[in-house]
Amino acid sequence: MGTIRGERTVEIEAPVERVFEIAADIERAPSWQQSLQDVDVLERDGERRPTSVETESDAKVRTIRSRLRFAYDPPTAITWDQERGDVKALHGWWRLEDLGGGRTRATYGLEVDPGRMLGMLLRGPAEGKVRDFLVGGAAEGLKARAEAG
Repeated sequence: MGTIRGERTVEIEAPVERVFEIAADIERAPSWQQSLQDVDVLERDGERRPTSVETESDAKVRTIRSRLRFAYDPPTAITWDQERGDVKALHGWWRLEDLGGGRTRATYGLEVDPGRMLGMLLRGPAEGKVRDFLVGGAAEGLKARAEAG
């Protein structure tokens, strides 16, 4: 099995700075991102944003643990890459676009190489369900959190 890639875009009734602030608050992400179960911050940058974190995520077929390295480009982008973990490789991103009038377009993306063992669990229809769960839950969760005020 190769790489699983997916993106989900939502339009949010909130300013881009607010959306970025919520997306960059990795410690609180489990409260609005359904697949993310636990976050442990290991390092922070000069602005106190998490740069290295241990995560535990529900990937439907099993719990996935990863150490992720985050990079920030306020207020339009956040990226992360796995340094080590249960999958072979993982790269993710938020792209935020100011639509004016206090509205933001947010795109959440993931590229995951599950590796041989996990890849065997993700054949056929399971792959699409896992991709939709991982990508859709984050985008919809950010929208709900940002619009809640």
